[in-house]
Amino acid sequence: MSEKAARPRKAKSIAPLLRLDNTSSRSLQAQLRSRIFEAISNGIFPPGQKLPSSRKLADELGVARNTVSLAYQQLISEGHLESRERSGVFVAKRSIRALASSDLVVGKHTAIQSSIARDKIVLPALGHSRFQCPPDWQQYKYPFLEGRYDRSLFPVAEWREASRLALGVNEVADWSTDIGDVDDEMLIDEIRTKLLPRRGIAAGRDEILITVGEQQALSLVAELFVKPGVRVGVEEPGLPEMRELLSLRGAQTSFHPIDDEGLIVDDQLGGRDLVHVTPSRQRPTGVTLSIERRKKLLQIAKADNFLIIEDDFECEMNYLQDALPAIRSLDQDGRVLYVASLSKVLAPGLRLGFLVAPPDVIAAARKLRNLTTRRPSPNNQRTAAFFLSLGHYDTMLTRHAKIYEERLIALRDALNHYRPLSIAIPAVAGGTSYWVRGPGSLDGDNLLKEAEAHGILIEPARDYFSTVHGRSNMFRMGVTSIPAENIRSGVQQLSALMRNLEEKKLSPSGQAIEKRLTGKEIKRCLSDVTLRYKTVYGEPCNIILSNDGKMDGRAGYANEDRDAGEWWVEGERWYRQWARWAYGEVAGFYVELVGDRIFWLDDGGNRVDHAVIVRDGNDTAER
Repeated sequence: MSEKAARPRKAKSIAPLLRLDNTSSRSLQAQLRSRIFEAISNGIFPPGQKLPSSRKLADELGVARNTVSLAYQQLISEGHLESRERSGVFVAKRSIRALASSDLVVGKHTAIQSSIARDKIVLPALGHSRFQCPPDWQQYKYPFLEGRYDRSLFPVAEWREASRLALGVNEVADWSTDIGDVDDEMLIDEIRTKLLPRRGIAAGRDEILITVGEQQALSLVAELFVKPGVRVGVEEPGLPEMRELLSLRGAQTSFHPIDDEGLIVDDQLGGRDLVHVTPSRQRPTGVTLSIERRKKLLQIAKADNFLIIEDDFECEMNYLQDALPAIRSLDQDGRVLYVASLSKVLAPGLRLGFLVAPPDVIAAARKLRNLTTRRPSPNNQRTAAFFLSLGHYDTMLTRHAKIYEERLIALRDALNHYRPLSIAIPAVAGGTSYWVRGPGSLDGDNLLKEAEAHGILIEPARDYFSTVHGRSNMFRMGVTSIPAENIRSGVQQLSALMRNLEEKKLSPSGQAIEKRLTGKEIKRCLSDVTLRYKTVYGEPCNIILSNDGKMDGRAGYANEDRDAGEWWVEGERWYRQWARWAYGEVAGFYVELVGDRIFWLDDGGNRVDHAVIVRDGNDTAER
């Protein structure tokens, strides 16, 4: 044999198979371990194959030798590799690949379409196609979306501290034991002694069940109490997921309207078996059920012997006024099933909620849960328990309330300032969104598409109504995912977009003749008068215009919000500037008179606001 033939081939480098990413948040050692394990499990490194020495592989990858050595040692300790004295490191003969079926063929996977399986699915059709948030919503400048989480608000350091405590030796021994479907007692006690008392609720340990988010709690309640023919009342507009849960169970669902005090509680609720209500923050409008209606709902429930599902998903977000007691706290008969969530404040991805109900209901719900998901992750439960016990939850709640209050007020003020068309928003006690009602001519679907094309995301209203068509002139704007500094400019652009989609001028109602005022007419018409109108969020506002150019503004039902400013006329336009209101900026408008109403017009001739002129004590006119 020739010298050339006898020379062994040079081994090919395996570095391309084990490529590492220097920009990744994972360490190089962790990445290398994962790459080697993947190569073993996929058969690229078969059992018995020798791997390069730590020095050689380090040179090929351009990393420290210690990085490779530690990765090898960890894989050896886990049984994926084995070290042979004076021979090197090899893939273990009993590696995960060696234990797999020898008949396994690695290749491209092709999904098998089966009409047999499809035809046997018993899940009925679920409603109409719902709004799908763009997966890259964070790339939009103005994401006015409710429920999309602002990752900058998550308390990383505090959650890590709670996680480290939950992973202590004694803690792991406690929560990792398979003791059936029992929830973490520490978390149960934290909820029972810290969270529920804020809502006025007293509950024993056997009256609380931890769930995989609030939605699982609602699903368990539906499975326990709803069967074909059961009569259930829900809010309209209301939670679409609840409607679909009831549809799956064959319920006879009735829809009950909402106003600015929440669910309208009247005799129409009579004859129900169950009523689902969202009292703290009605979904989706955000209004709060008044204390009078809470009490009346309990009275009707007792008289007609039905149960109340109290969905209190945003109970911790009352910051514009004091929170009202939960309906369950007023219940003397055990007919309220209380559902809430920790995820709204912490992060939706944690999926931790809870159900508070009589002990026999909790016992039945636990059995039912055991047939599906079993208990939520005991590690997450213990971590959440430490997070609560260390005061991190309360600290974070205070921080979130401050941030969301700032954002919600910024949204309210921007909507009131730019007033796109004839919109209105309900007065809310807190929360993270506004339900916007536009004129009847507004095409919400068209607005949604045009807004998205301009970098603005809003949520349509149609999903929250029981019919496919819903109310197309309504939409929802949330603040959980948009910084406060972007809110004003986002509303300004949305307002301009809405006006561009409507006709340039609106026809005045009634028989009055419209008249564009000259500068002299503006001065004469608006001297020593009171302008009366309502803010976009429904509160009355009076503006007193003095002959000397002074303005006195009084808003609220008790004139609790006051400001002063100046007005003047330049050319054919009326100008005004407040000290605080309207951002303290100078604004000028053309003025149109229709009877005793004046309309302010922008440069394009579009009506941007209007009010009633009150003279000689005539203050009966309303906007």
